[in-house]
Formats: sequence, C-alpha cells, structure tokens
Amino acid sequence: MKEIEIGQHKMHDESRQGEALELANTINPTGKKLYIESYGCAMNFSDSEVVASILAKDGFSTTRNVDEADVILVNTCSIRDNAEARVRKRLTDFKKQKKANPNLTIGVLGCMAERLKKSFLEDEKLVDIVAGPDSYRDLPNLIDVVGNGQKAVNVLLSREETYADISPVRLDQGGVSSFVSIMRGCDNMCSFCVVPFTRGRERSRDPQTIFQECKDLFDAGYREVTLLGQNVNSYRWNLSSKGEIKDSNVPTTNFAQLLELVATVSPDLRIRFSTSHPKDMTDDVLETIANFENLCPYVHLPVQSGSTSVLERMNRGYSREWYLDRVEAIRRIIPNSAISTDIIIGFCGETEEDHQETLSLMDEVQFTFSYMYKYSERPKTLAERKYEDDVPEEVKSRRLVEIIDKQRAFSFEHNKTQVGLTVKVLVEGFSKKSKEEMCGRDERNSFVVFPKENAEKGTYVMVHITDCTSSTLLGKIIEICTPRI
Repeated sequence: MKEIEIGQHKMHDESRQGEALELANTINPTGKKLYIESYGCAMNFSDSEVVASILAKDGFSTTRNVDEADVILVNTCSIRDNAEARVRKRLTDFKKQKKANPNLTIGVLGCMAERLKKSFLEDEKLVDIVAGPDSYRDLPNLIDVVGNGQKAVNVLLSREETYADISPVRLDQGGVSSFVSIMRGCDNMCSFCVVPFTRGRERSRDPQTIFQECKDLFDAGYREVTLLGQNVNSYRWNLSSKGEIKDSNVPTTNFAQLLELVATVSPDLRIRFSTSHPKDMTDDVLETIANFENLCPYVHLPVQSGSTSVLERMNRGYSREWYLDRVEAIRRIIPNSAISTDIIIGFCGETEEDHQETLSLMDEVQFTFSYMYKYSERPKTLAERKYEDDVPEEVKSRRLVEIIDKQRAFSFEHNKTQVGLTVKVLVEGFSKKSKEEMCGRDERNSFVVFPKENAEKGTYVMVHITDCTSSTLLGKIIEICTPRI
C-alpha cells in the first residue's frame, strides 16, 4: 500500500539528551550493543525508545552501526503492505549477517510480531525473538533464552501495560521535538484496521507521569512534544469506557484536562497531538487549545472517506455530516487552526459516486495537508472477513491521482495565503539543500525555510513569509524570540 503525503514534511523522531540517554551510554558493564530499527507510525518510534531504556538497564548501549551489534531488533508495522515488505527485506539482510556471526541475536517487535510470529520463527526462520507491543519488559529474559540455544516468543496482550514508569531513551541526541505516549491500544473496531488485534484494548497513562516526561524533555532542551495515542480524544484516567469513575479517591482526567496540564510545563514548550478520531472530538478539547498559546492550532482529523455509506462499511462511527460538523466547530472555536486528514482510496465497494463524495468533501473542507493511500486488505480485520476487495487496482490508482492533484492544489492555495504574514517558527536545524538556510515548523505545522542569520537550533524565531511552494513556506527572520520562564 503506497502512502502519499501532500503539503507537509513528516515529523522526524528527534530525541533528547538526559537521564535516560546517559543511562544507555554509561551502564554497559558487558559491552553489549543494541541496534534497533523502527517502521510505521510515531508510536513505533516511541516504543523503540522504551525498549532501549529497558535493555539499557540490562547492560546494553545503543549503536547506529549494525555491524557491531550483539542484538538487532526491528520494530514493525502491519498497517500497510509496503511496511511489511520493507521489514521482510531487512530481516533477510540481517539473516545473512547472522551467518557470518552466529552469536548475533535478531528479534522482531511490534505489530508484525504478533501477527506473523509462526512465519518468522518457524517457516522463514528469519528471527530468534518475537515480542509483541506489551511484552517489552520481558526482552532481557527473551534474549537470555536465545543465548541458551532456543527461540523465544512473547506476544501476550495486556489490559494494564502502559510503560508509564519507564523513562524512554531518546535515540538521537540534540533534538528539539519528541513524542510522548499517553495511551496504548484502541477500542475502535474500524473494519480496515489491525491495531485492536495487535495492540490490544485502550488504556491510559497516569497524567502525572505524562506531565513529568514532558517536563524532563523541556529541561533537556526540547521545545516541542507530540502526545501520541491511537485515539487521543478517548484518553481517560480513572474513568471506564462508559465514563464511570473507577476509584473515588483518585482525580479523573480527560483529554482536554490533560492538554491543560501539559500546557503548564512551560509557555515555551509547544504541544501537538496525534491522532484524533472525529466521533470523539469534543468542543472542550477545542476550547482548551484556543485558551493556551502553546497548544498548537493544528488538528489532524482523519476522515478516510467522504461517503457515509463507505464510512459505515469502515465502521468509523460517524457520518459525512458529523465530520463536517466537527470541522465547523474547529474553525469556529480555533479560527486560525490548520486541519489535516487521512484518506483511504478504493475501500471495499467504493463506487464512483462514493469517490466523488470524497472529492466534494475535500472541496468543502480544503485540508491544509493530507495523507492519502490506496486500500489494501489486512489479515484478521472485519473487512477481510466480511467484504470483497473489489475495486480494481487501476481504478484505485486513477482515483488516488485525482485526490493527490486536488490536495496539492489546496496546499498550494493555503500556502499562498500565508505570504505576507509573520509566523513563529521553532528552528529544527539546517535545511536539506543548504547550510546557509535553516528550517522549522510554525504553530500550524507548516514547514518554513529561511536564511540562517543568527538563528540557533531549538530557538523560536519570527519569520516573515515572502514566497512559497505547495509544500514549503519561504521567508526571512525579523526577530529572534526571547525565552520565557
């Protein structure tokens, strides 16, 4: 499945120096080295940092040189075909490396681990360890089992595990932006999605541990965090799925209250979140964003389709009209907010009329950015069991091109409206094209490039926008912002 993104540069998994990183680099009495690769969503990258922290306490330091690794772990994704294909290729490469170094341990983590454990261990014999998303604490034991000449597997799902007590190792040093996981799992049973089967039921982290992790990141020099969850809107601490209080002696916290709590870490710490579900996007969340300058006016609200009949088959829990009502609320409560989305093209039974409804919804909303990809059937999902993947590939491809072209036009038109404005940019580093230019993102998640002048990575600058492309704003610095306490 090919994913197309228009109008936005993907977030990179940048990381902090701090206590956890120091732990990974200094507690290494055995000299053992861990090499870890991550594929898929931001949650996987965040999980890899948890894994690095767990293994640091067991004597492993992380390395970027795969040739010197004692243990290679690949954190996987099952959401799309192309991610699985890339993972299989990498595991095949590592298997060849193991022939030259029989003591090398290879493991697969994450969503593919749960779904393809028999294939990886027995049929293809690609790995020594298979560990699901809720079994990372067991990795030291699994590695020991392999050391005794056996294969090791733990893919048990948990209703409790959140890794809230683990300070993640930030795998890159000197970053300015990082991820903080606030919950795990998903209770939405979208018919196209494998996440409920590979990551289990929803459970939320203690809000105080989230606040502390964000504060630690800020103290270590980070200036932006993205709160992560499969559906962050349904975050609830000490509340059941029905909204009932679990423990009367413990304060309850919903997502709006969590945003308010994290916003108080510092006015210089930007807060983003991903991903929202339209059926759970409530006005109190939007009002909280509007009340805090450092809660970014940017909402990623996946629509998937503009056709109510397709949304019903997807089991999304909302209609076209509901979605448009939520867009209206965003624009009413946060007038300057950018809105991005996900769109699946060619889902089971999608007619030409359904496709036109998606195009017309795009016309009505005019998304700032979009992630667009063709549907491909995933094992174990409701769609696989109930529906036929009956839209021909050539039709999917043609519809995808039409949606890409429309989104590219909207992204360009949006960027043209920013020319002449002055925006606040968090400097992320040098641009890819020149060391004479720096780049970063503004509050609405637009990518901005500008001459470096006296700007430094990790600082805020005011940039006057002078030109644009469909994906980038171009400008010049007019002010370097003074840090606030």
